[in-house]
Amino acid sequence: MDCDVVVVGAGLAGLRCAGRLAEGGRSVVLVEAEDVVGGRQRTDEVDGFLLDRGFQVLNPAYPAVRRWVDVPALDLRSFGAGVLVRRTSGLVEVAHPLRHPSGAWATLRSGLITPRAVLALGRWVGPAVAAPRRVVHGPDRPRRDGLDRVGLRGPLRTEVLEPFLAGVLAEEGGETSDAFTRLLVRMFALGVPGVPARGIGALPEHLAERARRSGVEFRLGEPVVGVGGRPSGRTKPGTATKGSVELAGGARVSGRAVVVAVGPEAVSSLVDQPTPRTKGLQTWWFAADEPPTRSTMLAVDGRRSGPLLNTVVLTNTAPGLAPRGRHLVQVTCLLPGVHDDGGPRSAGGVAAREAEVRRQAGEVFDVDTCRWELVRRHDIRHALPEQLAPLRTTSPARVDDGVYVCGDHRDTASIQGALVSGNRVAEAVLADLAAT
Repeated sequence: MDCDVVVVGAGLAGLRCAGRLAEGGRSVVLVEAEDVVGGRQRTDEVDGFLLDRGFQVLNPAYPAVRRWVDVPALDLRSFGAGVLVRRTSGLVEVAHPLRHPSGAWATLRSGLITPRAVLALGRWVGPAVAAPRRVVHGPDRPRRDGLDRVGLRGPLRTEVLEPFLAGVLAEEGGETSDAFTRLLVRMFALGVPGVPARGIGALPEHLAERARRSGVEFRLGEPVVGVGGRPSGRTKPGTATKGSVELAGGARVSGRAVVVAVGPEAVSSLVDQPTPRTKGLQTWWFAADEPPTRSTMLAVDGRRSGPLLNTVVLTNTAPGLAPRGRHLVQVTCLLPGVHDDGGPRSAGGVAAREAEVRRQAGEVFDVDTCRWELVRRHDIRHALPEQLAPLRTTSPARVDDGVYVCGDHRDTASIQGALVSGNRVAEAVLADLAAT
C-alpha cells in the first residue's frame, strides 16, 4: 500500500482535503493530471502579462478563507467597493455607503437609487446578513422570483444588480437559487473582493505549500483513468481495486481510501455519479497603453447593449499583472453552449465577437478601443456549477466503499464551497479510517 489516502485532483477542494488529511496524521498522495496545481484557479504568463483563467476574485470575507488561508501572504489587492454603471446619460458610480462615504452624493445623484428600491433591497438581502442559517434552511425559489417577491424593481435592479449578478453567477435569466444569491451578496456586503498581486494562481500555490509542509506527496502530470475498479470511459477496463487509482501509464497508486476532487465535467468518468450541470464564461484580455479609467471598481453596462457582462482595469488594482507602462483590461461575457442532455446552457447561443466586445467596452468607458491589443481570450466552458433552487449546501461525502467525492459542485459554487467541501470530506475520511 502506497499511502492511507489517494486524492485525485489538485484544485482548491483537493488541496484543502489533502492538507487536512495530512494534518490528521494520515499519509496522503495527491495525483494531478496537469503539471501545476490549481484546477480552475490558474494564472498564465503571456508576453509579460499575468492572466487568470477567466476573471477571478477572492473575497477575504469567506469564512473558509479566513480560517484556512493566510490572506496577507497572498498580497491581496482590493477592488473598489462599488460598481461603475454605464447609463444612456453617462458613466455613474454606485459606491458602498460605509466603505466609500465620500461617494454617497455621487451615488444619490446617479438616478439609480430610490428610497423604495433601497427598502426592497434591504428586505431581500437583510435576512442573509442577519441570519444566514435561516436563509440556508428556509424556503427557496429562483432569483428572479425572489426579487419580485420583495418588490425590487426599477433601475437599481435592471441596471445595477442584475447586470452585476450576471457576471457573478454566469447567467442572465434569473434561474439561480435565490437563497444562494443572497448569501453570495452577503459576502460582498461584508468583504471587499480582490486579486492576489500575482494572480489567482497564488491561492492554490499557497494551499499546496501548506499541504507539502504537512507531508502530502504530490504527483503532478499524472492523469488518472480509473478509480476503485471503475475505469474512465476513455480507456479499456482497468484492474484498479477499491482504494486505488490507475494512472494513464498503467501504474497504480493504492491506499485505504480515494478522494475524487476533479472538476464537475470529469467526475462522472471516475465515479458512478451524474455529471453536474455547469455554466460557461468567456474572458477577453486586452492590453492598453493608457487606462480607460483610473477607477478600481468593476464596470457593468446598465443598457445591456451587447455581450459584455462586466469589465475592469485589473492593473488599477494590481499593477504587477502587466509589464511596466502597460495596462490590462478584462471583459467577461457569457459562453453559450449546451448541456450533455442537449438543453441550452445560456441564453443567446452565439459566442461574442471581438468587434462587439471592443465596441461595447469602448462605450462603457467612452474611449476608442481600436488600439487595444488582444492578449488572449479564455473560453471557460465549465466556469461554475449550476446552483438551482432549492439550495443544496452539502452532498454525501462517500459515494462507494472507500471512495469519496469533493468539490464546489458538491457544496456551493464558490471558493468557499470548494474549501468547505474539501475539509468536510477529509473529516469524513478521517472518521471512517479511525473506525476501521
